[in-house]
Amino acid sequence: MKIEAVDFFYLSMPQVLNIGDGSQDALLVRVQAGGDVGWGECEAAPLVSIASLVCPMSHSACKPVQMSVIGQELNDVRDIYRIGDLVRAESMDLLQADHTLSGIDMALWDLLGKRLNAPVYQLLGYERAYPKTPYASMLFGDTPQETLEKGKAARAKGYRAAKFGWGPIGLGTVQDDADQFMAAREGLGDDGILLIDAGTVWKDDLEAASLRLPALQACRATWLEEPFVSGALKEYAALAAQAGDVKMAGGEGSHNFHMAQHMIDYAGLGYVQIDAGRIGGMSVSKAVADYARARGVTYVNHTFTSHLALSASLQPFAGIEEDVICEYPVEPKQLALDITTEHLLPDANGQINVPEHPGLGLEPNRAGLQSYLVDTEIKVKGQVLYKTPVL
Repeated sequence: MKIEAVDFFYLSMPQVLNIGDGSQDALLVRVQAGGDVGWGECEAAPLVSIASLVCPMSHSACKPVQMSVIGQELNDVRDIYRIGDLVRAESMDLLQADHTLSGIDMALWDLLGKRLNAPVYQLLGYERAYPKTPYASMLFGDTPQETLEKGKAARAKGYRAAKFGWGPIGLGTVQDDADQFMAAREGLGDDGILLIDAGTVWKDDLEAASLRLPALQACRATWLEEPFVSGALKEYAALAAQAGDVKMAGGEGSHNFHMAQHMIDYAGLGYVQIDAGRIGGMSVSKAVADYARARGVTYVNHTFTSHLALSASLQPFAGIEEDVICEYPVEPKQLALDITTEHLLPDANGQINVPEHPGLGLEPNRAGLQSYLVDTEIKVKGQVLYKTPVL
C-alpha cells in the first residue's frame, strides 16, 4: 500500500502560559494508507513543524518533509525505517525535520500495527511487554509548602515515585533549592523514589550545580535530571563524578540517535530519557533503548503531554524487564487529556501497561478536539501550502 495523506492538526488551550508545561498545545498527526489510519504526536511548537512539513524546497537536502513520505510504500517495518532515512537525507538542512518526523513515525507504526493486527511493541521485536512503575511527573510548587502538598497528594494517589521539576529551582539561593528538595522528600515520604529535574537551569555552570549536591544527597534523590543543556557533556560527566548516589539523568533534548549516543557515552548518565515525539519517533527511540542497554544505562521515557504520546513513548522499551521506571504526567492541561478517548491508568499494583491492542491501542477523541483546533493557513506566492484539514 502507498501513503496517501499526511495531515497535521494544530491544537491549543485557549491561553498558553509562560510555564514549563508542554501540554498546553499539541500537534496531532494523521497518516492514511490503504484504507487504514495511524495517529501520532509531535512534541514541538505546532506551527513550526507544520511549516517544515509543507515549506517550499530550498535545495536538494532541504526539502519539505512530506515530499519524502507521501506516495511511499508502507507494507512492513522495513518501510518505516526506510522512510525515516529518506526524510533525514532529503531534509538534512531542515533542522525541524526530526521533530516533524517523530509524529509521522508514530503514526506509521500505529497504522502498520492496525494493518497487521499487532501492538507496536511486537513490531519493534519484543515478545512481551513488561509493566512499568510510573513516577508522578509534576512541577515544583512556587513555595516549599506547595511542593510539600504536591508530594503528599501524589503519595495519597498511590504513586511511590515522583519527579519535581523546573519552577523556582536554580533561580534563587542554594538554600532556597535545598528547602524545595527537602519539602519534596517530606511530602513523598521517607520510602518514596524522589527524582529532581533542574530543567537545564544552570546551562553549563558546573559550580552552581555542584553547590546543590549536598542537599540532593541529603534528601536522597535518585537522580538529578538535566542540570545542564544536552551538549554540555564535559560538565555532565564532571558533576556525575561528584554526585555519589545521585545519578545524572538527561537526553530528552536529543533530536537524533547520535545526540543520545553521545549523552550515553560521555555524560556519565545513569538514566537516559528519550522523547519519542522529538528524536524521530519510535524507530530511533528503540535504537537508543538497545544502545543504552548495551552500555549499562537505564532507558526512561520522557512524556509530559497526552496518553497517545505516552503509549508511543513506552513501546520502545516495553520489552526490557530491567528498565522499570517510566514518566507519567499527572497534572497535564485538559487538552492533553482530551486528545484520546481512553487513558493508560495505573493497574491494581500501581503499574502502567502498554495497550495489548493493534498499533498504539488508543484513538483520538475527534469530536472532543474540535474546540481546540487552531485554524491555520500557510500561503506562499499566492499558493496555499497548508490549511487546517478536517479532523
